This record gives sequence, C-alpha cells and structure tokens, in this order.
Amino acid sequence: MAVSLKSLGIERLGIEERLTLVEEIWESITADSTAVPLTQAQRDELDRRIADHEANPDDVVSWEEVKAALTERLKK
Repeated sequence: MAVSLKSLGIERLGIEERLTLVEEIWESITADSTAVPLTQAQRDELDRRIADHEANPDDVVSWEEVKAALTERLKK
C-alpha cells in the first residue's frame, strides 16, 4: 500500500496537529544532514541569506508569528 495522507489518517488531524507533524517529520529529516545533500546553488543561496541576516539581525519574523499566520491562512 502506498503511503498517503488518507492511508495514514493524517487528513483527519486538525491543522495544529498537522503542523506539529510536519515539524516532527522535518526535524527527523534534518537530523541527518547527509541525507539531504545541497547543490552549489542552494549553498550559495544559504550563504546569501546568512550574510543578509548578519547585516540586518533585527529584520526577522518569529516562528510563532509564521505558524500563526499559516494556521490562519489554512482556516480560509
């Protein structure tokens, strides 16, 4: 059987539960940095973003704000 939202029952979860699940899945993937090799273009973009953040450290949005905005957007 193919893995899907329906086969795993994920579509029955609430938005908050699905967001939490996405976070947990992402953390399990990123725990092994060699599992997701980066291209040179991706490395360059990360370097650019790090430099931008270092130049503008106060120009940020907290994860809580992002999550709240996404949760609200998904309710529509």
